[in-house]
Amino acid sequence: MQCFVYASRRKPDTYLWLARRDGFDVLPDSLRGMLGELRFALELQLDAQRRLPREDAAQVLAHLHEQGWHLQMPPESALTGANHPAYGATLRDTQAE
Repeated sequence: MQCFVYASRRKPDTYLWLARRDGFDVLPDSLRGMLGELRFALELQLDAQRRLPREDAAQVLAHLHEQGWHLQMPPESALTGANHPAYGATLRDTQAE
């Protein structure tokens, strides 16, 4: 299946996979608002055997067939790191100087 991947300019490491190039009409309005402006990243031929760095190809394909889109979020470690107490302490220490 031919897929089209877009990077969110608002949300780092967040990618939107589409079954149709520029087929944004399939997205819920709330998702469109959350992602903000999207930048075309790449076009690729995807099949269930293809190895992807962060996603399961079969799951991406299922979402593309069912709803026309798939949302790739940042890795869990990036999200939990930003919420780690030490991260907040570092910010507070920096702001106090």
